[in-house]
Amino acid sequence: MQRIDVSGFDGLPLAAWEFTDQPRERDETGRTPGVLLLHGLMGRASHWAATARWLSGRHRAVALDQRGHGLSAKPSEAAYTREAYVSDAEAVIEELGLAPVTLVGHAMGALTAWQLAAKRPDLVGALVISDMRASALGAASQRQWDDWFRSWPLPFETLADVRKWFGEDDPWLEGPNPGRGEFFAEVMTERADGWWPVFSRRQMLTSRATWVYDAHWEELAQVRCPTLVVRGLDGELGRAEAQEMVRVLPRGQYAEVDGAGHLVHYDQPDAWRAAIEPFLDGALTP
Repeated sequence: MQRIDVSGFDGLPLAAWEFTDQPRERDETGRTPGVLLLHGLMGRASHWAATARWLSGRHRAVALDQRGHGLSAKPSEAAYTREAYVSDAEAVIEELGLAPVTLVGHAMGALTAWQLAAKRPDLVGALVISDMRASALGAASQRQWDDWFRSWPLPFETLADVRKWFGEDDPWLEGPNPGRGEFFAEVMTERADGWWPVFSRRQMLTSRATWVYDAHWEELAQVRCPTLVVRGLDGELGRAEAQEMVRVLPRGQYAEVDGAGHLVHYDQPDAWRAAIEPFLDGALTP
């Protein structure tokens, strides 16, 4: 895994990671197809490591720490808008020469991906949407998130405490979820007084507020490339809404992953691969 320093649309320093563990195949033009992986709210590029490793055998697999996340810049005065996230991905694709790219997005990253595919169809050849709703979530959802952030018992004394709280003790949990504990352990950093998230919870709420109040069906309908909508059976995207998203998409397909919650690719990496690899093979075959 190699870090690449890239720039957002407004010059904001961003960190991307290219996975090059295997020799890559080339298509008939001599080009290695590019894949850009976009994490969700509070995520980071490293959450895609398992996916990127198997992708890297046939694709140029790049994962981006989006603004406010991971090792990318988090200035308080930066724009944390839908337009900023979409334009950052656009700038990175052009800077790294990834087009026509396959976008693989989870949650907020999936929304960024389909908004970019609608805005710049010339850049995007295929799209995977993982567990992101097109419907508006509303003000109550935003208030719940604010309350949830306030409930975090920060700082955590150890990473084991992080794993236990997010994997067992978090009141949002319906049952133990060790994978969720590991997911959050990856977004913590150690300070003198204990472990804190690498992101600002205030900035996360600001980012979330730019999309939760609106529906995004119109932009979804403008996506012209082959698109796979994936849901975890225990995730946040229900089957009926996922199938309606597929119907709205001009070239939509559907897949679901048994035993997975919202963190589909993290909960069930093997089943996730089985769900998306046939689609990618078909989408990227001339």
